[in-house]
Amino acid sequence: MKITLPKPFSSGKFIPPSISILDRYLIQELIPPFVFGVGLFSSVALTVGTVFDLVRQVAESGLAVAIAVEIFLLRMPEFIVLAFPMAMILSTLMVYGRLSSDSELIALKSCGISLYRLVIPTLIFSLLITGLTFAFNEVIVPAANYKASVTYEQALNEGNLPLQEDNIFYPEYEKIKIEGTDKKFSRLVRLFYAERFDRGQMLEVTILDRSQPELTQIISSKYANWNFAQKTWDFFNGTIYIVNPDGSYRNIVRFDHKQIQLSRTPLDLASRKRDFDEMNIAQAQDYLKLMKLSGDQQKVIKTKVRIQQKYALPFSCVVFALLGIALGSRPQSTSRATSFGISVIVIFGYYLLSFITGAFGQKEILTPFFAAWLPTFLGIGIASFLLVRSSK
Repeated sequence: MKITLPKPFSSGKFIPPSISILDRYLIQELIPPFVFGVGLFSSVALTVGTVFDLVRQVAESGLAVAIAVEIFLLRMPEFIVLAFPMAMILSTLMVYGRLSSDSELIALKSCGISLYRLVIPTLIFSLLITGLTFAFNEVIVPAANYKASVTYEQALNEGNLPLQEDNIFYPEYEKIKIEGTDKKFSRLVRLFYAERFDRGQMLEVTILDRSQPELTQIISSKYANWNFAQKTWDFFNGTIYIVNPDGSYRNIVRFDHKQIQLSRTPLDLASRKRDFDEMNIAQAQDYLKLMKLSGDQQKVIKTKVRIQQKYALPFSCVVFALLGIALGSRPQSTSRATSFGISVIVIFGYYLLSFITGAFGQKEILTPFFAAWLPTFLGIGIASFLLVRSSK
């Protein structure tokens, strides 16, 4: 059975390639259990992750049922997309397990069709699901999660979204080379602190400025606003203390209004309400730039790992598809219950490994790239080894 190559011209029209009967048969066999798996896994995850909490809030906090239903629907895309790779291994285990138990694999091999040939349609199908997973994670899931969080907070706070933040710290660092060595250390250049952020204003602001050599400034102000037109900060009702290197005051200047050139990062830190599950890759990259400006190396590393995980997660569909083929094509009888049990074990093992490597990445034991992609590489390697054994 061969795939017919496309003819570039036929009556002036392009004719797309036809799909062989074997490929069509395998894909048609994969779709029903895949849809079943998406429904099964997303329902279980949604019930455990969202429904129980919403029911509790309805009963204890008086959350309106209509709001609870809205939040439930907004949370659905996140759990559906998590179910895609899980459904991938379940469907491949069920299909290839049935082909093996019904001796269809033996019949196909006797016709000269190798197991590697049977992998192709499933691999193509898994790549399509990978693309769908990536699209969901970039376009639908972050927006839906953010909307769900906002709706939930507004409902619990009687219609008011809590925008106020307390104790806003923003440190800025610079790298200083140690004389006589190639090593560098981080030196605090500026520290921004505000007691509260309310309705666009920073309240009770204190700034420690060490950006100028042999000079330290302490700026204290009742409140400050970010001036969007001039891209600077407007400070009001404050005092500037200029301190000598020996710790004595050089000068004290009081002001009613003063503009100071500082980064708008503190405003971004106070205003930001999205966590990593509510960001797409572009938003996560913006957040990474923000963390680099602040000099918070721990958050920089964590953000880099999370960004790489956003790229790597969709490819778990390919890993699970290959593992499902390798495990399902073994010469044994595989029931639906057995397929489900194997799927749960493989899924648990894969995500446990992802959690461990992600933690290693945040501890800088692994680079962010390997922390995110190592489970994928190991999964493909193990699946390839099992496929080679099954094909013999």
